[in-house]
Amino acid sequence: MYYKPKTTSYTVDEAKQRIENYCAYRERCHSEVVSKLEAMGMIPDAIEKIITDLIQSNYLNEQRFAIQFTLGKFRIKHWGKRRIERELKFKGLSPFIIKKAIQALEKEDYEGCFYTLFDKKLDSFRAFEGQKLKSKLIRYFQYRGWENELIFNRIEQL
Repeated sequence: MYYKPKTTSYTVDEAKQRIENYCAYRERCHSEVVSKLEAMGMIPDAIEKIITDLIQSNYLNEQRFAIQFTLGKFRIKHWGKRRIERELKFKGLSPFIIKKAIQALEKEDYEGCFYTLFDKKLDSFRAFEGQKLKSKLIRYFQYRGWENELIFNRIEQL
């Protein structure tokens, strides 16, 4: 005897209702919704119909998703433009939408956040000196997607 997971089949209307709730909870991109529908066992024609209905009823809007994603990752996780852009590309968004979302970041807020975060990290890396300190700072900020120009200009000021 073995365990067989319970499988649930959904009608198009039931799946659409569940996905509307899924999209109402927070902004979603097309790829997330398609993955969820595939996990629910929906056929490609039904997925296409549900996606079309969601777009028409404004539950699914990639421009809105990209802006919310960008602002959220910047404010909460303190990611730089390059990391945000990479993640949006990974989610399958068009270059035009990505560019618009990145433009939603205010330059003053962006640079202010970088300098504040840099000073904070500099304090936490005080145990290191010289080249080791610089390499740790560079690695930290590059991983989080901050531009090399900002990083190296700030390191030169040390």
